[in-house]
Amino acid sequence: MKAMVFAAGLGTRLRPHTNDRPKALVEVAGIPLLGIQLMRLRKFGFKLVVVNVHHFADLVEQYISSLELGEMQVLISDERGLLLDTGGGLLHALPLLAGNEPVYLCNVDVLTDLDPHTLIQTHTGGRALASLGLLKRDTARVLCFDSHMRLSGWRNTSTGESKGQPGTSDTEWAFCGLHVVQSELLQETTRRGVFSIIDLYLDQAPGGRILGVDLSGTRWLDVGKPAELAGAAELLPWVL
Repeated sequence: MKAMVFAAGLGTRLRPHTNDRPKALVEVAGIPLLGIQLMRLRKFGFKLVVVNVHHFADLVEQYISSLELGEMQVLISDERGLLLDTGGGLLHALPLLAGNEPVYLCNVDVLTDLDPHTLIQTHTGGRALASLGLLKRDTARVLCFDSHMRLSGWRNTSTGESKGQPGTSDTEWAFCGLHVVQSELLQETTRRGVFSIIDLYLDQAPGGRILGVDLSGTRWLDVGKPAELAGAAELLPWVL
């Protein structure tokens, strides 16, 4: 089983904690966020994990080399020269993720008690190109899905901006940074360079194979700001 952890971000929302380290190495109860993700992936049997790096990349590499990960192999996707965003980052990492099996994706700053296999199994059963974990939570930027949980569009409820073809009767959901993709999705795209994976999903939405998965009932937290670190420590016993 393969996974990728998006860990290359600048972590501007977590300043001052990211003044001297990458977001991936900000600690929750003494454990770096990246360490928490790798511990979880090892626990659930993943054998290959790709981690992308940019901000303080050397520190991330040093940290990974210090870990005892058993049979789990961790590879670095190097974005030192240019931060590629999630879509560009995944495309850049594709040679390290070669194969036809689905790839589990997670953001380094998202903590959850979700068993990744739950999302992977739902994805496999739905014959999707990508399956996106969704929650109902307060956010202005939402994804829109039809009654069959097929992605139709994106909308910013504050500005009215939209992308894709969101229908008036479609349901709005918040994407939670947990998803499963097929390599076929990336092999078909003409996008290159810096781009969001959400734009990649919207490109493929008309085909009806970008599906949403309701993860309600899952413990989940985006550790994107200093104020959320305390809550992250309380969540950690369920995460690990």
